[in-house]
Amino acid sequence: MSASAKSCSTFPSEPRQVSPLIFLGVAALLICAVLAVSLFAQEKNPFASDPKAAKLGESQFRANCAFCHGLGARGGGRGPDLTRAQKRHGNSDADLFRTINEGIPGTAMPPNGATQQGVGMTAEEIWQVIAYIRSVEKKAPAQPPGNAAQGRGLFYGSAACSTCHMVEGKGGRLGPDLTSTGGVRSVEYIIESIRNPSRRLAQGISEAMKEFSQEYETVTVVTSDGQKIAGVVLNEDSFTLQMMDAREQIHLLEKDKLRSFEKSRESLMPAYDMKTLSEKDLQDIVAFLLSVGSQGGVQ
Repeated sequence: MSASAKSCSTFPSEPRQVSPLIFLGVAALLICAVLAVSLFAQEKNPFASDPKAAKLGESQFRANCAFCHGLGARGGGRGPDLTRAQKRHGNSDADLFRTINEGIPGTAMPPNGATQQGVGMTAEEIWQVIAYIRSVEKKAPAQPPGNAAQGRGLFYGSAACSTCHMVEGKGGRLGPDLTSTGGVRSVEYIIESIRNPSRRLAQGISEAMKEFSQEYETVTVVTSDGQKIAGVVLNEDSFTLQMMDAREQIHLLEKDKLRSFEKSRESLMPAYDMKTLSEKDLQDIVAFLLSVGSQGGVQ
């Protein structure tokens, strides 16, 4: 036999048999991929009304969502109350899935897995979170006991809320705009913020993402010429401070030229106790804020 013939004889004359296990593995991967795509593409929650899925979703919610939306999904310092039946960015299961997975550009709601809170969720876990949200959702909005018309008069009148707060473009700028507050915050949150405005500042929630709303810390500075200015921080870096004072004047200051610079988590907003604001007047103001929020839509 020639050398070439011997060389050729070293190659198998028939193709090798592929192990059935390989086929099974490939098939399993394809099935998983199809299931994953189908979970993302669904319009309805496959775990709807499943108490076990809702329980699992609660765990995922605590790990990934509660930092902003609060325990129980009733709203936190940054995220809206999700127990409300109406939501600004859509009420269907598919709308909720898209909001959780893709986030909402221009707001503090990030895409799934984009922050250090949690590690990101699979499609199945997102549906479980939606099952949990549905389980705590209030089917009918509670009717506020107060009188919205009287609350409006108090807001812009004797209660002097509009001195610092704006609603629908009317009012002050020192405090946060309250136009959508009634649509994204629970009644309990609003009442607590009026009665004890420094409480949430004292918790010390840091702004991990720039688009999160300001915490309205109080800042007091003494300039090089001895002028004392108190207000809220608008922007700050290592060298400069931009702040708004109680008269809504904006100051841009160089830190190394200040005689003193002090921050406090005591809010500039006074605490409206029972002597300052009666329970009836408080309920009227809450009713006004809720009426404005419902007109503008809720998140």
